[in-house]
Amino acid sequence: MSNMPMRPPLADEVVARLSDAVTQGRWAVGDRIPAEPELIAELGVSRGTLREAIKALARTGMFEVRRGDGTYVRATSEISGTAQRVYREHSDQDVLQVRFALDTQAARLAAKSSDAQVIQRLRTLLRQRSDAWQEQDYLAWSQADWQFHLEMARASGVPLLHEIYESFGAVFYGTKMAQRLADGFDGCLREGHESLVDAIEAADDEAAARTVVANLDYCMSWMP
Repeated sequence: MSNMPMRPPLADEVVARLSDAVTQGRWAVGDRIPAEPELIAELGVSRGTLREAIKALARTGMFEVRRGDGTYVRATSEISGTAQRVYREHSDQDVLQVRFALDTQAARLAAKSSDAQVIQRLRTLLRQRSDAWQEQDYLAWSQADWQFHLEMARASGVPLLHEIYESFGAVFYGTKMAQRLADGFDGCLREGHESLVDAIEAADDEAAARTVVANLDYCMSWMP
């Protein structure tokens, strides 16, 4: 009997290659991937194998197949695609409860490891956030706010935490969290933002976690 390891199914190899193409930036979120004939020639596989691989990535939420139009990239990884699909099935409150866990841990870790460059990037994003709110440019405000929190997750130094956090993108500044535009909502709350950066700069991990909790409690209080 041969001791040679069995090769994975061909469709699994195609899934890996298509996934890598997205992860490495060949196709961005929202892009339509090349048509079947081009991919078949490039990958050297049959139409059936290619379709099987695309269906597998569509099930994860990474791809979206639009009949008569083509296949589009919906997420940058299988983790992100699956998470975004799951988030859409749950309430704003459920999504925010998950953020309590992720945000506080990211803040604690960032306070222990962040350097002056990280602090500078965070403060720059907060200035952009404040300017956009004052100008009532809510799209720019929301994007700056999201980039701030994403940078916080990156500053944790844990790539998996950052990847999971990144999957919140579609719900963080999409149609969910509608309380952010309610009359009276403070879009420049210091808690969880400026106060968080101050705690990180002071390397105070417990203070960093406390200010995150205060911010999320405030957001939760505005939930409908």
